[in-house]
Amino acid sequence: MQDPFFLSKKENKLNIPNNDKSHNLRFTIWMILVSLIVCADQLSKWFIIKWIPLYEKISLNSFINITHHKNSGAAFSFLANAGGWQRWFLILIAGLVSIVIIAWLWRIRNKKKNVLSAGLILVVGGAIGNLIDRILFGHVTDFIQVIFGNWAFPTFNIADASISVGATLLIIDTLFFSGKEN
Repeated sequence: MQDPFFLSKKENKLNIPNNDKSHNLRFTIWMILVSLIVCADQLSKWFIIKWIPLYEKISLNSFINITHHKNSGAAFSFLANAGGWQRWFLILIAGLVSIVIIAWLWRIRNKKKNVLSAGLILVVGGAIGNLIDRILFGHVTDFIQVIFGNWAFPTFNIADASISVGATLLIIDTLFFSGKEN
């Protein structure tokens, strides 16, 4: 029996049959995971907006700060000073990418593609999290700052981290599992 979730055959104690019903259940679970990523992202941003003044920095330790920033651009503030048109461009791109990825997940729901599906789930969850911010506020709230010595990584949020980890999994899938079940 094929694994209906992310479990290996040995770990599959649910005995869910490998049929359309189990594939639809798999897709439903994937969408729940996407929703959890979006909720974690939105709740963390709500907390930052409500409790930390803009540009205030709270040092958690020598390499992580929590700081409140607004980013009207894309990753690493790319296009942040573009004059406003980038908001609608980024909304359009994020919306289209989200639709394509959800359709892709629907298409692979009956295949055992764990690395690919995990990567897609993370990317679409992050894309939707930032899409909500852009629609509601015209910018995203970034708040995690990682520091190595005198170098500070650009401030980011949970959605950005989700997209980055998801993209890494997609690269791993392409390099090592392309065309194979895993």
